[in-house]
Amino acid sequence: MHRPSFNDLTAFVAVADHRSFRRAAEEIGTAPSTLSHAIRTLEDRMGVRLLNRTTRSVSPTEAGFQLLTRLRPALATLDEALDSVAAFRGDVSGTVRINAPRVAAAMLVDDVLPLMAERFPDVTVDIVVEGKLVDIVSGGFDAGVRLAGSIQMDMVCVQLGSLVEFVCVASPAYISRHGEPGSPEDLKRHRCIGHRMPGGKLYRWEFTRAGQELTVDTVGPVILDDEDLMVDAAVKGLGIAYVTSPAATAALADGRLRRVLRPWTPAPEAIAIYYPGHRRVPPALRAFLDTVKTLTHGSMQP
Repeated sequence: MHRPSFNDLTAFVAVADHRSFRRAAEEIGTAPSTLSHAIRTLEDRMGVRLLNRTTRSVSPTEAGFQLLTRLRPALATLDEALDSVAAFRGDVSGTVRINAPRVAAAMLVDDVLPLMAERFPDVTVDIVVEGKLVDIVSGGFDAGVRLAGSIQMDMVCVQLGSLVEFVCVASPAYISRHGEPGSPEDLKRHRCIGHRMPGGKLYRWEFTRAGQELTVDTVGPVILDDEDLMVDAAVKGLGIAYVTSPAATAALADGRLRRVLRPWTPAPEAIAIYYPGHRRVPPALRAFLDTVKTLTHGSMQP
């Protein structure tokens, strides 16, 4: 048997991961026909079929799965060895595409990007702000940012910043007119700013106290799908908002908002940057992750 080339093996992993010649070709930067020819050459050299192909789908055969399982860690180790030299050259460059909700994107802009610009001036960070949880691989992203609890278990996670809380906030004027709720059940008699989830459902507000957990369906004059707008609506006295603490930090600090139902605050959660563990981590993404770790002082695995 002729020993397969490194390029052919890399092509096989890309096609097997994406289950598509077109998407794999886009990742590698070649034509689908070239990739298809490389896979046929690899199969001929190995004397076994590695991929099942139909007009609509591509999937590994049993032999393909066996090869893929062995190749992924080997290629990842090789990539890490090659990437480790980049820092010594001082020429880390490229683009990192990140998918993040607005609040997390603001954290990146405030904290991570200034240090990135200082340490890795030739790296471009391309942030797409999106509330919906997306498939970062099929979407062409290097990494995503979400609450750690919503991230798939097969992803590698790096914590971004400190833990965040979900807080209930209202303006002093609202509290003066309507009073302050003493328990989550009291919210049913208050004007609340609804939170529309990316999938279309209304978010049920969650509370915890002394081991007791409650969820509350709220009603009010406005429903929004953006936390910054929820904070603005609360500042204008439209009702009580339920948002992550970073979204309300500035308004709480200058007195435009006050926290309510503080004893019922749920346990804090981590915001994490996540990326597929089975894919190569390019130098630009590794530089980005190292910068985040420097600021956060630690990483986490789901």
